[in-house]
Amino acid sequence: MLAQRISLLSGSGTAAAREAAKLAATDGRRIIDLSAGEVIIHPPLSVREGAIAAINAGTNRYTDSIGLPPLRKAVAEKLSAETGIDWNTDDIVITAGAKQGLVDAALAVLDPGDEVIIIRPCWPTFPSQVLLAGAKPVFVDARPPAYIPDIGAIRAAVTPRTKAIIINSPNNPTGAVYDRTTLQDIGDLAIKYQLWIVSDECYSSFVFTGSRHESIVMAHPGVRSRTILVNAFSKELAITGWRLGYFAAPPEIISAAKKLQSHTTSNANVIAQYAILHHLQVSDGSFEREMHQRLAQARNAGLLILSGLHDLATPGAKGSFFFYLDLSRLVSALPARGPIRSTDDIARVLLEETDVASVSGSTFGDVNGLRLSFGAPPDLLESGLRRVVDTLNSLKTKYAAA
Repeated sequence: MLAQRISLLSGSGTAAAREAAKLAATDGRRIIDLSAGEVIIHPPLSVREGAIAAINAGTNRYTDSIGLPPLRKAVAEKLSAETGIDWNTDDIVITAGAKQGLVDAALAVLDPGDEVIIIRPCWPTFPSQVLLAGAKPVFVDARPPAYIPDIGAIRAAVTPRTKAIIINSPNNPTGAVYDRTTLQDIGDLAIKYQLWIVSDECYSSFVFTGSRHESIVMAHPGVRSRTILVNAFSKELAITGWRLGYFAAPPEIISAAKKLQSHTTSNANVIAQYAILHHLQVSDGSFEREMHQRLAQARNAGLLILSGLHDLATPGAKGSFFFYLDLSRLVSALPARGPIRSTDDIARVLLEETDVASVSGSTFGDVNGLRLSFGAPPDLLESGLRRVVDTLNSLKTKYAAA
């Protein structure tokens, strides 16, 4: 018999969407994959050179369980420059991707019976990791079109068992970017109720509204002592498969992570650590700027195409690299007993009939949403989005007639 904790988990919906796209491609179909949470582009030359140099130097031994000290120092300097707040080596843990940082946080602060507030729609790993720690996810829904959480709704979700709140800005899947007032209000609430804040900032490099990313510790410096700031190199350097992340946190969390990682991964991949260290030492930031520019152009082109949707709001897509469509009006207008009853059905139709892979909002706890990545190659993105628009615009006529 399997452990009970396994029954609490479902498979990753985003991974399932990627696998469905790959399976369809094995039939000889040319699938336009708008489901993946990654940018399809070669990583920086500096990262590749750093990895090759580390391999050639015979770098194949264990590191400190929380990462190479020079890399932790370089990450601290990077965070200091980005946030305007001083960080040092002892504030940083290097992890095997952001997921390990998040699970470290959950295991470090949560006990069975604790409650964790999660803003929904949300990345499905958040509630899964809370459940693995024996705690209970408590969801607060952020509403379209802005998908910014209401502080009153968050406050109403707090109980004597609430131990933490997870926030994610820029947001996956909605693309929402939390404003300073929202971050300050969340910070005030965390202080009042003595909550931990787990801030997933993996999409911090991708803000498209004319202002740079603002971490909650920038908006509300008073919460630094209760915030675990999680990030990764996966998205900003297009190395999702390399699995290298990090977090910044108070001393007690760093100490807990050292214990946890000594019994799980021992350390993050040593070649990846040296590769990123080399990049941070020699890069002038041109790769990051060029990728941001490419994504900004893809976003603008995509929004123009999506503006052709009938009776559907064009997504905000202020951050991350996702278009998130609210299809509630479309689904409600379709026959209740017809073949299209949910966004799961719409995602299936897009894949089966138009060769476009997407992710249904049900993956993120939202029955009305559909996520489309604009990290795909630009020519495929534009072709795929046109197919999406044509298909969605035809559904009411097609199935009402049927």
